[in-house]
Amino acid sequence: MTLFSKLLAFSAFLMLIAAVLFVLFGQITVRKLRKKNETKSSLGAEFASGWDILNVAQALALPRYITKKLAKSPMSGFYADRDLLEKHTTLFDRLLANIFWYLYVTSVALMLILIAANSVGLLD
Repeated sequence: MTLFSKLLAFSAFLMLIAAVLFVLFGQITVRKLRKKNETKSSLGAEFASGWDILNVAQALALPRYITKKLAKSPMSGFYADRDLLEKHTTLFDRLLANIFWYLYVTSVALMLILIAANSVGLLD
């Protein structure tokens, strides 16, 4: 087993954990936010089924200065409203969002870096 395949298997394992957390976060947090009339329209644009789960996780996980910049941008309708979501979520919801979001981003970034490094021959 090469170094590339070991590292890619590790990142795939991280992605598997992120996929389980995606379902848990959607069922625990986003489901109750969809049911409330106040928050139903502030979950961001849903390009595909479940995209609002990513929007909510991103809004709760990213630092406040980034979400404020996104809220002031012309494309702010695509992003979830952090201030409103924080009023309607618990500390556990926000912790779950952070764990899910950063595990998801890390695993995808690691896979892309590994594939790029392997294609240029760094991991032979």
